[in-house]
Amino acid sequence: MFPASVFADAQALDIKALAHDLNEQGWHVVPQLLSPEQCAALRHNYRCDDRYRSTVVMQRHGFGRGEYRYFRYPLPDPIAQLRTRYYVPLAGLANEWMQRTGKEQAYPADHATFIEQCHARGQQRPTPLILRYRTGDFNCLHQDLYGEVHFPFQMAILLSEPGCDFHGGDFVITEQRPRMQSRAHVVPLGIGDAVIFPVNEAPRDGTRGTYRVKLRHGVSVVRSGERFTLGIIFHDAS
Repeated sequence: MFPASVFADAQALDIKALAHDLNEQGWHVVPQLLSPEQCAALRHNYRCDDRYRSTVVMQRHGFGRGEYRYFRYPLPDPIAQLRTRYYVPLAGLANEWMQRTGKEQAYPADHATFIEQCHARGQQRPTPLILRYRTGDFNCLHQDLYGEVHFPFQMAILLSEPGCDFHGGDFVITEQRPRMQSRAHVVPLGIGDAVIFPVNEAPRDGTRGTYRVKLRHGVSVVRSGERFTLGIIFHDAS
């Protein structure tokens, strides 16, 4: 069980700073969300087969190199808590984004109701996952949509120590802007840091009103060592 301070951080999330960062640079970092000891426990549990519903070898599908494992239901309590607690402050911002982009969709205030909506549309498989990269591995730019219903934000938490456990392997986000060249961001993360970023697209204010940019994320080549990441995706998969 993670300490209560971790979940207090969810309620204390600075929504104004979050919205500013997502609008200006496409990502927002929550520093030291997990302790090194919690990160080590999650890395160790990667070997526990009974916790996961499937394992994906990325090279077989053209996704890059490395592998990841999806947790099965019922989710381990810390994973479920991170998912449900961080959904709440993010849902309000998600609805603001829907209004800005002229969409009628509204996200419920609690995660359980949102998951019921996913399951009603045939998306019943849990999506939280742990990714493992070794020397030479990387993750191609992609989006984690998984079906017709998706939540606009997701989280990635670095579980390994840069410069110690691994070298290289930077978290990268690109913005595809209409009638402009794409913009890339390299997000600096330390062990236990979480990055919150859009799943699909984000609104931007232009001279002619609001427009949308498409975002994709990935991981650059790991030059040496082993890198683990916890992914918290708020919608389920079909």
